[in-house]
Amino acid sequence: MDLELQQMYKMQNELDRRIESERGLEKEDLLDEKVLALLVEIGELANETRCFKFWSSKPPSPKETILEEYVDGVHFLLSIGLILPYEVPQQVTLPKVADINPVHAFLKVYESVSIFKNNEDDINNYNRLMEDYLMIGRVLGFTIEEIKDAYLSKNQVNHARQDEGY
Repeated sequence: MDLELQQMYKMQNELDRRIESERGLEKEDLLDEKVLALLVEIGELANETRCFKFWSSKPPSPKETILEEYVDGVHFLLSIGLILPYEVPQQVTLPKVADINPVHAFLKVYESVSIFKNNEDDINNYNRLMEDYLMIGRVLGFTIEEIKDAYLSKNQVNHARQDEGY
């Protein structure tokens, strides 16, 4: 399955430029802030899935809540790609899911963020991070259509928040 990224990168670029312009951040290097934001979003996503909470019998949050947290991470992942001199791929193939434990998928993404951060100049590290994050989406059972629709919806929410002075 392929996820078309051109439109999502374009929309993310418009949102990023708007935020940077309205906040006077056009000349700021925001890579570290965006990497930290991605890490926080990954943690929030894991928290909603409750996949690591072996001590609790409380079920995961509703799928819609988990999907919204997931696309929050997509926003920052795209935003990171826009900062770096990477050529935006036309599309990426979502990995096939075997018997992958969600906890292992989350740990793999955290590892990929660390590898990326330690060598930001290697496009392969960003691509691996993108693939590993998409793997979480697959492990959580999201379709391409759900991811794209949720991204588009959240992008509108993010613009509305900026209109309201968020």
